[in-house]
Amino acid sequence: MNNNQILDKAKQVLRIESEAVGNLINKLDDEFTKAVTTIINSKGRVVLTGIGKSGLIARKIVATLNSTGTAAIYLHPTDALHGDLGMVRKDDIVIILSKSGNTEELFNLVLMLKRMGITLIGLVGNRNSKLGKECDIYLDVSVSEEACPHDLAPTASTTAALAMGDALAVALLEKRGFTADDFAMLHPAGSLGKRLSLYIREIMYKDDDVPKVHRSASIKDTILEITSKRLGTTCVVDDDGSLLGVITDGDLRRLLEKTLDIKELTANDMMSKNPKTIKPDYLASFAIQRMEQYNITSLIVVDDDNKPVGLVHLHDLVKLGLERR
Repeated sequence: MNNNQILDKAKQVLRIESEAVGNLINKLDDEFTKAVTTIINSKGRVVLTGIGKSGLIARKIVATLNSTGTAAIYLHPTDALHGDLGMVRKDDIVIILSKSGNTEELFNLVLMLKRMGITLIGLVGNRNSKLGKECDIYLDVSVSEEACPHDLAPTASTTAALAMGDALAVALLEKRGFTADDFAMLHPAGSLGKRLSLYIREIMYKDDDVPKVHRSASIKDTILEITSKRLGTTCVVDDDGSLLGVITDGDLRRLLEKTLDIKELTANDMMSKNPKTIKPDYLASFAIQRMEQYNITSLIVVDDDNKPVGLVHLHDLVKLGLERR
């Protein structure tokens, strides 16, 4: 294969798999809503099972469900028939993954689960298969072709099953009213945890560290304030301490490029009005998004009376591991 043929093959694989996922949309029906409602109303966990590549996809869906508020475990079908079936409780819901729907190990497990009165949800590629007929709820994850040229290695079929699992997890998340705060409780470590758990009030500069000048301040006093606080900016406030504007070191440079007659200027003359602000109870991750949206490096933190109570700077957020995404 030459380079062009390699790229053509890769594009073909992605086309086949994207079509497999796209075709799932037209296959969604009342069975999907029934699956979501059944899981929500269950007092037990969600148990996923599958063998081979389907088993690997089942494990990924387990991880997604657990991280979005739905308790889930993986059960290996062979081990289940040799004692691990004891993991399953009567109130659990079992989701079975299979492309063919005729896997012997899974069918033997299904017979035992039926005896226990367990509700079975099938992510199965053949409605008329042995497993497809035994499932209480059937979610169609069939595909017209695999990306494998020999139609042997599960590719499009596993992608479709994974996408359906994601659809279930997100629908359950929405149905439960699972919030960003709930997500943060389950992801306390790493940069993800910080994005979800750090609030502006916890990391902002405050009190005397907040650069601030009165609107009547001279250019000299304004420069001294920006320099001494070392944040490259200063708030401009009125007699009541309410925010009127902001002056950055960039504003001063641009002003000097236009004129050198600046001796009599005040902060009110030099400030940019309507600066970008944020409230202290917002997540730090939101500050990153705001800075990226407006291409700025700092945000003034204001209270409900529009008085500056803090300042948050991009460099500090980056140091905390909250890089722009």
